[in-house]
Amino acid sequence: MHNLLINRPTIRRSTTSARVGALLVAATLALAGCGTAADAAPEDVAAPAGQSVTLADGWVKAAGSGMSAAFGQLSNNGSQDVTVVSATTEASSALELHETVEGEAGEMVMREVEGGFVIPAGGTLDLAPGGSHIMLMDLAGPLRAGDEVAFTLAFSDDSTYEFTAPVKDYSGANENYVGGDDGGTDGSMDGSMDGSMDGSMDGSMDMDG
Repeated sequence: MHNLLINRPTIRRSTTSARVGALLVAATLALAGCGTAADAAPEDVAAPAGQSVTLADGWVKAAGSGMSAAFGQLSNNGSQDVTVVSATTEASSALELHETVEGEAGEMVMREVEGGFVIPAGGTLDLAPGGSHIMLMDLAGPLRAGDEVAFTLAFSDDSTYEFTAPVKDYSGANENYVGGDDGGTDGSMDGSMDGSMDGSMDGSMDMDG
């Protein structure tokens, strides 16, 4: 009888120790599993292009009708190059991404950029009169100094970026528009961004053949 009474507490202690040990093993395995899942997660996930691009000093050329253009400095804070493939705004039914180059006769001409604007990783792209710009080909109504125009840029990864730019009077940027598949001057755009003193675009739509 004495031996049984003495051994019973020993049996209980052994059982309790076994249960505590099993719980510790289970907790260790659970933590190990969490660590494995975290380690398996990708370290570098590229953010959508629209989240890495910003526009500074944006503005739009005032125009009574016809054509206008938007300017500013696009910055890419991401680790990869970003390509702007298109732009939209309610202020115009047709927009193009343009660059300005020297024509065959030595004059400065505007033409659509094939493939879109590329903003280098960690770099900038200047949109300026006499250079690259967003061309509003067919204005929905007059753009007067003091107005604001909302734009949406679309990128090659299908992400977007929205910004609003003020309208300003500007005199300058005497470039002709070059269009068409053959690279010649598009006769339906008989006019240039001649920057008249009232800030309007002299972009008449005369059909001269």
